[in-house]
Amino acid sequence: HVQLVESGGGSVQAGESLRLSCVVSGYRYSTYCMGWFRQVPGNEREPLASIDSDGRTSVADSVKGRFTISMSRDNDKITLYLQMDSLKPEDSAMYYCAAEEIPCMVGGGMAKKDDFGFWGQGTQVTVS
Repeated sequence: HVQLVESGGGSVQAGESLRLSCVVSGYRYSTYCMGWFRQVPGNEREPLASIDSDGRTSVADSVKGRFTISMSRDNDKITLYLQMDSLKPEDSAMYYCAAEEIPCMVGGGMAKKDDFGFWGQGTQVTVS
């Protein structure tokens, strides 16, 4: 079965960097979109960045220039990364990775949370 496991969250000071990782196993589709989202209590889960099976990336305007998405593939294992630089207190949230057999751009915009069926458990990022 498909499993996504995030890691790399933690507590940092404003201006510092973190790199999140998401190991995706058991995913058999040859075409896909992988994405990073974040959520704070009471808010919708917000799309941050996505990458498709051809390596095309999209980054939300809210984090463009500070967050970078990348991916590595090794046989059946895919590892998704989110490099976060110049972190701000407002970046504090639970961060999730997601995967689905969809295009990363839907209706002219980034695919949203309801478009994804596979999710990790989340990793907390706190910036003070």
